[in-house]
Amino acid sequence: MKTTRHTKILEIISKYEVETQEELAARLEQEGYPVTQATVSRDIRQLKLTKVSLKNGRQKYAALTEPQKDLSKYIRVFRDGFRSMDMAQNILVIKTVSGMAMAVAAALDAMECHEIVGSIAGDDTIMCAIRTVEDTASLMKRLGKIVDNT
Repeated sequence: MKTTRHTKILEIISKYEVETQEELAARLEQEGYPVTQATVSRDIRQLKLTKVSLKNGRQKYAALTEPQKDLSKYIRVFRDGFRSMDMAQNILVIKTVSGMAMAVAAALDAMECHEIVGSIAGDDTIMCAIRTVEDTASLMKRLGKIVDNT
């Protein structure tokens, strides 16, 4: 739900000149996302939204565009070491080529998978603690796409 709400927030602020949290909450409500002011505030912080000045003197929320870091080498390490993955509730277990677990875990860290709370790597196995079961399924899907795009 949070991921879809975040996507909707980014869509709303790109379409409209949203100046306040209350206005954003109202637009989310119109789109079928009932939220509290605290949730909106947290979402703004997590999405790293900022206010930018408009020509008319007003302000609006905008997404900060951070320079993209080159993830290609980390993706390559992940693909080269990856063998399989499976989940048990909010635990993601990734099997790797023997001796590659630490390198693959480091690549995951560099790829900034926000769903991962922490991970432990052995010789050929990584165990990742994920925030929620939904996040685990979402992360598996995303990592599967990385592996499949060889």
